[in-house]
Amino acid sequence: MPLTDAKIRNLKASDKQSKHFDGDGLYLLVTPAGGKGWRFKYRFDGKEKLLSFGSYPEISLSEARQRREEARQQVARGMDPSELRKAHRTASAECAANSFEVVAREWIGKQRNVWTPANISVVTRSLETNVFPWIGKRGITDLKAPELLKVLRRMEERGVLETAHRVRTICGQVFRYAIATGRAERDIAADLRGALSPPKKKHLPAITDPTKVAEFLRAMDCYEGSLIVKSALRLAPLVFLRPGELRKAEWTEIDLNEAEWNIPAEKMKMKQPHLVPLSKQAVEILREIHPLTGGGRYVFPCTRSVTRPMSDMALSAAIRRLGYGQGEMTPHGFRAMARTILDEVLQFRPDFIEHQLAHAVRDPNGRAYNRTSHLAERRKMMQTWADYLDKLRSGAAS
Repeated sequence: MPLTDAKIRNLKASDKQSKHFDGDGLYLLVTPAGGKGWRFKYRFDGKEKLLSFGSYPEISLSEARQRREEARQQVARGMDPSELRKAHRTASAECAANSFEVVAREWIGKQRNVWTPANISVVTRSLETNVFPWIGKRGITDLKAPELLKVLRRMEERGVLETAHRVRTICGQVFRYAIATGRAERDIAADLRGALSPPKKKHLPAITDPTKVAEFLRAMDCYEGSLIVKSALRLAPLVFLRPGELRKAEWTEIDLNEAEWNIPAEKMKMKQPHLVPLSKQAVEILREIHPLTGGGRYVFPCTRSVTRPMSDMALSAAIRRLGYGQGEMTPHGFRAMARTILDEVLQFRPDFIEHQLAHAVRDPNGRAYNRTSHLAERRKMMQTWADYLDKLRSGAAS
């Protein structure tokens, strides 16, 4: 007699396993411990074989019968259900091993000797937040461009256009790594060029009008905070480095006698060593603070611990205390200030300026300038710049 749900519920365990048949090879195996498991017995190539369909009640009677019919049809078509299941598990395992997330994390791991820990953290977090939850488990060879676009559209709809473009670039790098390692044939991210709205260009606030620069410099002279922060604030316009490069300055990098600051490649955005010729005014500021911090590692140490550099918010807070809002001036704004005035007012060659800004500059033959390129001219430029700022401060120039 075929099984019924009522009959199955009333089945009791005994000292030995018992089989309760439903028909066409399907039966329920009841163990001494009370477990109830579905089994399907069939013959293939003259051999008796057995297939498990799961446990009751997780797999209901009707679902077990459906699986039995599917297996019988496979046998009728000359396919062994057991071998088909093994093949499916193997394919699933291969898919998991080559999922987008697995390949992406492997690619990130390969960058650990190249990227900074902070960069690795940012890229990983970006993928974990924006990509992995939706397509991370998908086999990388199975992904199609519309699927990735749907992921990017979510970011676009949130208004984070720059993030969406950055994530598309990251995904493209993952696909190219998969191609190089034989796990993909093409980069679907490349198909999405132009599919997203262009990000709005944001210019960091900066004071570039000489008259307003003069007012700002005079306000800086009135800053009443710590000597460490005030010294960093005064030095910032003279060297126009990126804020992180300035606040992480170490005394071992600075030669006051030679008036040079040699910043190692690992601290620079472009990963190239950078040389900053120091004006007389810059050297004076550094000599003034040397008795206070010269015995330690950092020129501008953190107030809470001399083993750490100054906080990345210290200069921003100092500028706010001077009465300048976030929409008027930022620590990064000293770079735009210098670039604009050196070019438009003092009329120095653009390549001298760009090189001193530590941007990627190449000569007419396409070769990258090294750290000492045009050093004599850049020394003159940096001193002229410092002298010009003094004249602005005193009101003798505009």
